[in-house]
Amino acid sequence: MAGLVSLAVAMGIGRFAFTPILPMMLQGGLVDLPGASWLASANYLGYMLGAVLCTLQPWLWARFRWLPLLAYSSLVRAGLLATGVLTLAMAWQVPAVWPLLRFVAGVTSAVVFVFTSGWCLSHLSRLGVPAMGGLIYVGPGAGILVSGVFASGMVAWHWSAATAWLIFGVLAFILTALVWPVVRGDERLAPLAPRGAAPADAPQALHGSAEMAVFTAAYGLAGFGYIITATFLPVIARAALPGSAWLDLFWPIFGAGIMAGAVLATRIPPGIDRRLLLAGCYLVQALGIGASLWSPSLGGFVIGSLLLGLPFTAITFFAMQEVRRLRPATAASFMGLLSATYGVGQILGPPLVALLLRHTASTGAGFTLSLEIAAAALLLGAAVYGWMARAYQR
Repeated sequence: MAGLVSLAVAMGIGRFAFTPILPMMLQGGLVDLPGASWLASANYLGYMLGAVLCTLQPWLWARFRWLPLLAYSSLVRAGLLATGVLTLAMAWQVPAVWPLLRFVAGVTSAVVFVFTSGWCLSHLSRLGVPAMGGLIYVGPGAGILVSGVFASGMVAWHWSAATAWLIFGVLAFILTALVWPVVRGDERLAPLAPRGAAPADAPQALHGSAEMAVFTAAYGLAGFGYIITATFLPVIARAALPGSAWLDLFWPIFGAGIMAGAVLATRIPPGIDRRLLLAGCYLVQALGIGASLWSPSLGGFVIGSLLLGLPFTAITFFAMQEVRRLRPATAASFMGLLSATYGVGQILGPPLVALLLRHTASTGAGFTLSLEIAAAALLLGAAVYGWMARAYQR
């Protein structure tokens, strides 16, 4: 539960509270759609940088021996506190500072995500229940669900975006206080053995660099494929269904889908090829985007939100399992590389939307073309994983 709540704070609030608050910011004239796209990209750029830092941490600690060997739990605690502070700071009515705040929030969310996973999975393994590790990835969906429900009430009551940021910042501190006594331990960033030295019995890499490069590139397509909908879903729904009472509930439905998908992912038998499962997840998300394109109605958005959310954290979970098979000796660092590639895909999405909105006849046409490109990227990623399952047999 502590791992789940930590990820709810870092991802559901630190990263994705921006999405349900965005309509309030637009309505209040605080930003326009191109400006919102760049704010989103600043956050995703920060997430990518945070993931890169996590990937490089063994190298950094080997090169700079004066750096302290911090515990996972210390970094998680610091990241949770920073998330609360940065969320509160978004209520500060100085738009010039917002890109920096969103950038740092992205770095923080990546660090908390990686080291919460490391801390939690380590403890569960020690307790003899490693299979429960997948349940911590219910956290991002829970955070999105709660933030979405809160935001829908704020919109109905005509509260300002600044008030929303303040409420979410306070909520982040309350949830952090709940898990603070549990998130502790002395698992270190680097082993206490001589730095840079690998154990003599460490398993060696079993697969070539070409296979790993293709796998990484396909994983990055998932970041690009989902991010346009995940960033602009409430805005897209408002354009398609003006005046609907359901407008602010599509985002919580997306969060509920994430929660359900995370639980279902832990029930998948271990013998199934994870690359085929990843291909299936990509297809489900592409269908989710297609549902809102083919039927921009209440039913289409409900089905689309649910299908987009179901595979969201399952993709990360299956990729982690596959990396442990492909690179058993360096799985943690390689997951950081995958997260960075995923971050590149996320960064590219919002600027693409801003570009298309400027060069299409209407906002609706711009969003439609953006979503079609995103769905095509997911279909390409599914095809790549299907090809890998045949070309690189287990």
